[in-house]
Order: sequence, then structure tokens, then C-alpha cells
Amino acid sequence: MALMGERTANLSSIVDARRANSTRYKAIAAALAALRRGELVAIPTETVYGLAADACNARAVGKIFIAKGRPRFNPLILHVASVEMARAIGIFTEEAEKLAEAFWPGPLTLVLPMRPASLVSDLATAGLPTVALRVPAHPVAKALLVAFGGPLAAPSANRSGHVSATTAAHVATDIGVAASVILDGGPTGIGLESTIIGLAGEPTLLRSGAIPRDKIESVIGRPLAMPTVDPDAPAAPGMMKSHYAPAAKLRLNVTSVEPGEALLAFGATMPEGADKAAATINLSESEDLTEAAAKFFAALRELDEKAEAIAVMPIPEEGLGEAINDRLRRAAAPR
Repeated sequence: MALMGERTANLSSIVDARRANSTRYKAIAAALAALRRGELVAIPTETVYGLAADACNARAVGKIFIAKGRPRFNPLILHVASVEMARAIGIFTEEAEKLAEAFWPGPLTLVLPMRPASLVSDLATAGLPTVALRVPAHPVAKALLVAFGGPLAAPSANRSGHVSATTAAHVATDIGVAASVILDGGPTGIGLESTIIGLAGEPTLLRSGAIPRDKIESVIGRPLAMPTVDPDAPAAPGMMKSHYAPAAKLRLNVTSVEPGEALLAFGATMPEGADKAAATINLSESEDLTEAAAKFFAALRELDEKAEAIAVMPIPEEGLGEAINDRLRRAAAPR
């Protein structure tokens, strides 16, 4: 059975930022002070929680890699308050402008050529000539970014390769004392990471995510290319072969549940042996992929605490199902 391991939950660092009043103001002020000291802050976004640092402070960015146990060759997403701030860091193409207008603020990351005069740390870009940029829509993240006035490097707030965090408590368990402040914005609304589009050349789907491929293709007016993946030199976050993984082993597209397995279900019809599963969570009895995406990471974490193996029912490879299946394949990959 998967447990916390060597880390302990740092619940004392959680600061409630859910109410848009003086409580949120004080929470943002505490997070802002920590960032200016070069410390790490966990922030809610509409996708998953992020572990943020000043993207222009190399020592602060380095703390992200240490806290997550993340390979230094894996680039980070920079979160910014506005399209104008993004344009000051990355070189926008016509297609980048169209996508930003259509989906920002929101769960879309654009990988663009970086401007030569940018002050962003090389650690944040893994030394690449490109930079991954996003304008989040979550009110707490937006308030912090406006107050900070610069880019925050903020990958998902979990151990590298582990299941992404969708609540402040998940962050406290995974990251422990590494985050000086954890801004609690409640459970994330979407529950899947942002879609990442590469625009340094031909428009490319680098990572499927919260915005389905067809919606992006309808904006740019042509199909997205698929990347040539080098796991030792990823062009964007989330491209490692093994990623988003619980400690439990995953078995995908099952038609029956084996003894001792937990079941990650989808739909109203259960597979053979489901009644004997160690635990069962149904992502959506009505087969609603939006509901399934929102529950996905939290369900994996819960089942990971109850069994050493998880059987996963088939999920359609369409719309948000493409992103869910991408995460499942990476979670089930050899480690």
C-alpha cells in the first residue's frame, strides 16, 4: 500500500485564499513576501496546483528542482499576469496571437522563441532557446501574479513524476516543508494540466491537456503536428515517458478486475470482478469526460492509498479523453 514515504504533510504552511476579502489579501501578501525572499510558494490554478518561484532568480528556480526531485533538463512553465507580459518574454507569431486571444487567461501553454533580452533564468528554460508561457485564469493565481509583477516558474506542486496535486492538502503531503506558503484556493476546477502547443516552428501538440486538440486546430485553421519525443531532452513539461505516476501499478483498458486490485471506473457498466475490488472510484457514471478530468488525479491518489495495483477501465480517446489517456499511459509506463 502506498503511503507518504519520507515526506510529512506540512499543513501549517497552508493559507486560506478562497475568500475575496481581507483574508485573501493577507494570504497574497504572505506569498508575495516569500517569493521576494527567493522562497517557494504553492499556488492554485484552474488546472492543478503549481510550485512557484521567481523565474528570474536562478537560486529560487533551483529550489523547485530540488523540492520536486525534477531533472534539470526538464523545462518549466512560466506563469504571467497578462498577454503583454508574455510578449515581453516570448516572440509571438500570428498563430500565437490567435491562440492567446481565444484561450488566455486559461489552461493553454505556448512554447515560443525567447526574446534575447529576457531576464528569465536558464534553469527555468533548461537552456533551450524557447520558453513556455501561460496566463492562468484562477483568481488567486491572477492576484498573486499582478502583485508580483513578473513571471513565476510554476510546475505542478508534486514530486517529479508523481500524481499532480489538485488540493492544498495534496501539495502539503507531496512537497512537505519545501513550500513556505501554500495558497489554498480549494480543489482545482479542471483537474488536468494545460495543453502545451509548440510554436517555434510548425504548430505542434507537445502535451494534450485541458483544451482539446480540435478546439485549438479550429482557431489556427490547420492540424497540429505531433512532436518527435526525446525523453532525455524534452521540449516541454509533461513529455517524460514515465510521469503522473502513483506508487501502485496501473493496468489499462481492463475488462476484468484481478484480486487485490482497486478499480478506476468509467461509465455505468462495471467489468467482471468489480464487486471484489479493493476500492472503486468512478470518474463518471454518465461518461462525462469533463467530470472525469476534474476527478482524475484526486481519484488516482485515493486509490493509491488503498491498493498496490489499480485496474483502469477504457476511456474514449476523444476530447478530454485524449489528455486523460495520455496521463494514464505515462502513469503505467515502466519506471
